Amino acid sequence: MTNISKALFERAINVMPGGVNSPVRAFKAVGGNPLFIDRADGSKIYDVDGNEYIDYVCSWGPMILGHNNAAVREAVAKASQKGMSFGAPTEAEVRLAEKIVSFVPGIEMVRMVNSGTEAVMSALRLARACTGRRKVVKFEGCYHGHADAMLVKAGSGALTLGEPDSPGVPESAAGETLVAAYNDLDGVEALLKKNDVACVIVEPVAANMGVVLPRDGFLSGLKELCAACGALLVFDEVITGFRLGKGGAQEYYGVAADLAVYGKIIGGGMPVGAYGGRREIMELVAPSGPVYQAGTLSGNPVAMAAGLAQLEALENRDVYNHIDKMGERLALGLSGIAQRSGLKAGVNRVGSLVCLFFGIESADDYKSVKKADTERYARYFHGMMDKGVYLAPSQFEAMFVSAAHTESDIDATLDKAERTLR
Repeated sequence: MTNISKALFERAINVMPGGVNSPVRAFKAVGGNPLFIDRADGSKIYDVDGNEYIDYVCSWGPMILGHNNAAVREAVAKASQKGMSFGAPTEAEVRLAEKIVSFVPGIEMVRMVNSGTEAVMSALRLARACTGRRKVVKFEGCYHGHADAMLVKAGSGALTLGEPDSPGVPESAAGETLVAAYNDLDGVEALLKKNDVACVIVEPVAANMGVVLPRDGFLSGLKELCAACGALLVFDEVITGFRLGKGGAQEYYGVAADLAVYGKIIGGGMPVGAYGGRREIMELVAPSGPVYQAGTLSGNPVAMAAGLAQLEALENRDVYNHIDKMGERLALGLSGIAQRSGLKAGVNRVGSLVCLFFGIESADDYKSVKKADTERYARYFHGMMDKGVYLAPSQFEAMFVSAAHTESDIDATLDKAERTLR
């Protein structure tokens, strides 16, 4: 760790738990201490000591246009000159909602919130109210924020009831959550037959245990199972939304969920979230209906301006053509390097989401992912960081490719990866 970063971290641990405001930033999974970032531009970030890195974290996904995008930056500056927050309706939130509805198949109404966690929490409440049921099915290895009901350990099988995964989570909250194995339709069907389930919530691409793709028929199978028993299907598109395409995973895989939740990508990286779905479901939300949810900063005018600028840029199909091409170049390159190195490794990719797993050659469910060699990844992470490439400080996160990443960035990354693995 560089000198100024080290000094800042020593100060931080005295005033913030673990010295950070979100656990993964503390580098516990890879060892060492975190870098402190000073600025970012395009595909690069710069730490407080002035070191440059090709960035594949991209603020955990929302910087799909690259850091410090001019259109987003200018929209924020213009909006902030009018005021930072009103706690009242603005034109910008209407325009952003209209844009989301026009982009995503199946979404007829949307409610803005401030984070993906808040969106998930609100969507689950709405699903329970809509169905009159309490149970929720989630999947091993899928992360849906830190609401109590979602902080549940993965069970040993598809029929296992969840137990709290964090002190402070009451058993009553965890007891309403059922855990299934990702990509296992039979396990989901068994849960739905034995329980009155309000909804099944899933990451369409499980991007919080690396990048684990749905098997053919898995998502459409979930839709059919939910429809047959009267449960709602909820897609957590905090990662996939507006990244796999304008319509997210719903468009990419041709499966329309009953409800979908989104995160910071709809705010150009600012603190934003949203949930949306069919009109008859969304009109249950207050003040149209009895399901209460509120927030002073929901629809914040500065965040709405940033999000609108970002989604307007994403109307250009060339953005997706570029990031998909760069994602493919990165994935194929990493796969070739791993093969030449003689290491047991595998690469998963969908669009601009890429993950290099060590110690396993395939990853399509939680059990296979758990066998990954996290110690080897930690050494790889530090080797890459030393060479000027910033990866997620965890084996179980995606690499995000942005529109600002060039062929030169990808080729430089692959050169550094080959030297690191060698």
